[in-house]
Amino acid sequence: MTARNVPSGRQRRLATELRRLREQAGISIQGAAAMLGADRTMVSNIEAGRTTVSPDRVRQLACHYKCPDSELIDALAAIASSRRTPYWWAEYRGKLPEGHLDVSELEHHAVRIRTAQTVHLPGLLQTEEHARALFELTVPKLSRLDVELRVAHRMRRQRVLARDRPTPYLGIIHEAALRLQFGGREVAREQLERLASAAEEPHITLLVIPFSAGGFHGAGQSVLYAEGPVAQLDTVQLDTALGATFVDAPTPLANYRSLLDLMEQSALPADDSRELIQRIAHEL
Repeated sequence: MTARNVPSGRQRRLATELRRLREQAGISIQGAAAMLGADRTMVSNIEAGRTTVSPDRVRQLACHYKCPDSELIDALAAIASSRRTPYWWAEYRGKLPEGHLDVSELEHHAVRIRTAQTVHLPGLLQTEEHARALFELTVPKLSRLDVELRVAHRMRRQRVLARDRPTPYLGIIHEAALRLQFGGREVAREQLERLASAAEEPHITLLVIPFSAGGFHGAGQSVLYAEGPVAQLDTVQLDTALGATFVDAPTPLANYRSLLDLMEQSALPADDSRELIQRIAHEL
């Protein structure tokens, strides 16, 4: 095991789940350390993500905690086994806030992604010019270099929808987001055409909540729900004024699943949604 200066979001999640397993078993940190023949500092460091942990150690801990869920154990061991795999977002470490890297990691490993947007359009489906227009409106104002770094990073993230085995994606968008002309009329038209084209892909579903729906659950929220290999490893990412926030506790996850289900019920069917996107584009 080696110390990590900055654990990734995925490594922090592994640490959190190991702590939850211990607590559910009713075992103290001191008790877990005794089972391993180690001191409590090692267990504390593992559960804080300060120390990497091997797949074998993950399975050993799960055995001590008498975890009956073999699929969860396998998924946690898989996280541990990938700790030294180089990923593309490491190129941006020190150049972008860590939250940007954690979002990339979350999307890369998700088995399915659901999003809901009421003002902005989905980042994974934005055109380069649309993304640039958004970042140019950031307060405080970003330098040209910082804008271009964020644009390049966002475009790279989109590869999860274009790889050999693309991630299934469902995006819920309010009509208001479709009508906001970030970057001007031409940029907005190209962006809507991009959405309409993406909606024809078999792994991408876009649903629009029209103005005619009136009030709806989740108004004003921006939600990214990334499904893990098992339900316990699902994660929600929220955009806030302070950056990306990640939610992984069981009760909030259940609430966000229900919220997205309700938002989906307020939306038009996929074909009607695509027609609305195309109609708005033609109006520009």
